[in-house]
Amino acid sequence: MLVRVLVTYDMSEADLEKIRSVSDSVEVEKAISMEEALAKVAEAEVVHAGRWSDELWRASPRLKWVQSTGAGVRRFLTSDFIAAAIVLTNARGVYAVPIADHVMAFVLHFSRLFNVLMRRQMKREWTEWGECDPDELSHKTLGIIGLGGIGSEVAKRAKGFGMKVIATRQRPELPSEHADEVRGVDQLPWLLEQSDYVALCAALTPKTRHLIGEEQLKLMKPTAYLMNIGRGGLIDEQALIAALREGEIAGAGLDVFEEEPLPAESPLWDMPNVLITPHNSGSSPRSHERLMELFRENLRRYVASEPLLNVVDKQEGY
Repeated sequence: MLVRVLVTYDMSEADLEKIRSVSDSVEVEKAISMEEALAKVAEAEVVHAGRWSDELWRASPRLKWVQSTGAGVRRFLTSDFIAAAIVLTNARGVYAVPIADHVMAFVLHFSRLFNVLMRRQMKREWTEWGECDPDELSHKTLGIIGLGGIGSEVAKRAKGFGMKVIATRQRPELPSEHADEVRGVDQLPWLLEQSDYVALCAALTPKTRHLIGEEQLKLMKPTAYLMNIGRGGLIDEQALIAALREGEIAGAGLDVFEEEPLPAESPLWDMPNVLITPHNSGSSPRSHERLMELFRENLRRYVASEPLLNVVDKQEGY
């Protein structure tokens, strides 16, 4: 019996062939627009979801499994889809390596005062020794909020720089090879008070929306930096802007925002203590390769009626 797969983004023919090679029972086609996806989805049993909408899954009565191209799955989780008997899997682990590199780039940018030195370079100003002293990472504390796949990769890199690593996670009892101390999510104040750098690596759920707001920012050291590579909704952006203006924290490295693209009128663009990247921390040639490997393995499992990898708890949101 054929398993019909619809890919809702412009996948290359070579990658489509790799998917077809999983099994003779697999039939694959792609749709490069939402209109095309809606026209083709009726017979699909599996959707590899780039483009997605509620209308799409409602138009596919045979749909049993959706593979997200991202680790975050908020766009899928309407109340009706949560209730539907459709399995959702995400791309957890696919982007962990480049995102962890990105976090450490944020850390080094601020510790070595590149935010200051780059502006001086643009003005062709030479900085004398002792005029602008960068810091060392050794013996600094990195706090990781959400010690999952990404957080663990960040911890591994931070230990390579001699940093102390502390973290919070839903299940603090789980072993962690690279964190010095792990506590439950209720210990967020402890992490914020102790950390010189804070990395937000948590999933965005109703429970974590605006996890970092005015109250939490006031707990941080005035010399500390906040980095967000999770989702923009984890931070109350207006509270962050106020904290940066008032010097309540030293700076922020931001890859994700409450509204994307970040509006041109946002004050964050002009702040000298903010580094902005356009939600591209997971970008890497290897990321797509890992996504393809994950999907092909999951499709093999699906055809063989084996448990899928990265199944999302739709009630919890991750």
